[in-house]
Amino acid sequence: MEGAFAMSVPIAMGFIERPYLLALAIVLPVLFVWLLRRNRLQRQRRLARLGALDVVRRLVPATALSGGKWRAVRLALAAACAGIAIAGPRWGYERMVVRSTGVDLVIAVDASLSMMATDEKPSRLERVKQEIRRLRALSPGDRVGLLAFAGKSYVLSPITVDEGALDLFLDNLDPSVVGQAGSSIASTIIQGTNLLALTKTGADRALVVMSDGEGFELQDEVAAAAKRAADNNVSLVTVGFGTPQGSTIPIRENGAMTQKKDQSGQVVVTRYSPTLLEAAATAANGTFIPAEATDKAARIKSALSKLRTQARTTQTGDNLTPRYQWFLLPAILLLWLDTVLGGRHGRRRRSAASAETAVAAALVAAVVLSGCAPPRDAFDGVAAYKAQDYQRAAALFKRVAEDDKSPGALYNYGTALLALDSTESAAEILERAAEKADPEIQYRARFNAGLAHLLRGLALPGDSGSADLKIALATYKRVLLQRPTDPDAKWNYELALRKEKQGGGGGGGGQSDASPSPSEQQPKPQPTLAQRQAEQLLGSAEREERDVQSKKQKQSPQETPPNGKDW
Repeated sequence: MEGAFAMSVPIAMGFIERPYLLALAIVLPVLFVWLLRRNRLQRQRRLARLGALDVVRRLVPATALSGGKWRAVRLALAAACAGIAIAGPRWGYERMVVRSTGVDLVIAVDASLSMMATDEKPSRLERVKQEIRRLRALSPGDRVGLLAFAGKSYVLSPITVDEGALDLFLDNLDPSVVGQAGSSIASTIIQGTNLLALTKTGADRALVVMSDGEGFELQDEVAAAAKRAADNNVSLVTVGFGTPQGSTIPIRENGAMTQKKDQSGQVVVTRYSPTLLEAAATAANGTFIPAEATDKAARIKSALSKLRTQARTTQTGDNLTPRYQWFLLPAILLLWLDTVLGGRHGRRRRSAASAETAVAAALVAAVVLSGCAPPRDAFDGVAAYKAQDYQRAAALFKRVAEDDKSPGALYNYGTALLALDSTESAAEILERAAEKADPEIQYRARFNAGLAHLLRGLALPGDSGSADLKIALATYKRVLLQRPTDPDAKWNYELALRKEKQGGGGGGGGQSDASPSPSEQQPKPQPTLAQRQAEQLLGSAEREERDVQSKKQKQSPQETPPNGKDW
């Protein structure tokens, strides 16, 4: 088995968004002090030209010849605070809540072989995917489920607001998802109606069927299924794709591209047929959108606009909260204080200015050092982890976790144990961390928990590692649903899936030929996949489900489509 593991590293309690700009917190104070000193020396030289300094001192304000020490302190502190603010400090998670309204919607996509025809560019199926993405953009508040149908209908995604899960299945939708050849519009209308019947929200329900209409079933069956949908208060929208002139169907055979042929050896030409789609829409008192119509997504949105929507609250985003204002405000106050004190003259005012400056400096220190800092052990633990002193990091993180039962503390402790190869303990702690964590820590904890089970599954001999490999697959499936574009999660999932199919673990840490080399076994904290590899692994979570369905279909003969037409 080739490849390397990917691993998520411990997190500190905050970070700097632009760390390279932190240099300004040092450069700006030095620059301000240098300019003030240069200006003071120049002023003294100019005053010396007027005569003896003892005489001049009586004629000019006392501040004209003062050292300006406190002013340098004020401006240096202001410059340092401004430099930190520019660098973008962040700590404390900020969870965004989006309020929207929408309907419960199921989209049924024709995934039969005829949808690969190229009379719509690049193909009918790709045009369907484009319209679905545009529809999602127009109606972000809708809860959407996804069906794929050919000879039979399958649920790819339940009704959800998780765009990542929908994209994961939609991007990899092709005729191989549905093993039964042919096209059955009636079966998908029935399954879509059943799926919508399970929803308990107050929103209206709709079923959108996207197909080229080339079905080989009785029109009465399609009309009966559509009538049943209407009786269950499901609004039906049928959308056509293709052209009446039709097109051949490109397929790949033995590594070469060729054209689909029927049983008699003739090249198949598939044509758009609106009859069944129009009959279904008519029977359900719904909407039919013909293939020649432009802007289909907008037309679907218009057809659904009359439905009753449901208000929803969705949590999105898990960014660390920007804290630049904590440093920018003291900088502004110090500059204001310098402006006020700069207009005062005389010895009495100089004394008052010194006292006020000391108070201002104390307030800045109190604001910056107020209870937002994590325990010292947490910082030391992160430093020890980065220095690869995992034993010390685990001890420090354990001490933090005993006092602080937060998911972040548990995550750091579990990750350090994972680096020490204590995979069983690490998996247990990481799973606890993921239970009630915010999305960011939940993602990281699940990632590393999956890696712990993956390492155990590969290390155990024979079939004894099968249970851990299955847990790793289930864990990474959840990670991919949370972050579908994560290449490291896909890579680790692929390793677990490949080894689980081979059966069992890797024979004890690399001694077997099927195991990675020692250099390949080191967990990697950063993505290592090329773009092409990431694309090849895209949708690995649902590919396992397709493999299971494919095995079941191969165990029993497939049903012959009506009239022998399998496209």
